[in-house]
Amino acid sequence: QVQLVESGGGLVQAGGSLRLSCAASGRTISSNVMGWFRQAPGKEREFVAAISGRTGRTYYGDSVKGRFTISRDNAKATVYLQMNSLKPEDTAAYYCAAFVGVNAVLDPLGYPYWGQGTQVTVSS
Repeated sequence: QVQLVESGGGLVQAGGSLRLSCAASGRTISSNVMGWFRQAPGKEREFVAAISGRTGRTYYGDSVKGRFTISRDNAKATVYLQMNSLKPEDTAAYYCAAFVGVNAVLDPLGYPYWGQGTQVTVSS
């Protein structure tokens, strides 16, 4: 089992920045792909970013490319999401997840472990 706890959400003005953190406990995640997803009210869960544990390869959703950066510190079992140039449409609950399986990393079905989420609100 893996337990994930997100932090760092909050209210920010458009153009501002936030850094989300996801602390993992339980089974080691150093070799797992770790991902961030977001979900706004009335919308489906959307892939934001993912990072490989073994290679460090990163993946980004089209809507956040060039603005968000995912990183990880395996020694601290923590994954980060640096969000810059935030827009009101980035407002959502952001979830950290650990990937297990053969699905594409963009597919939330490939992630059996999820955090409780942290709210990000971007005002215009």
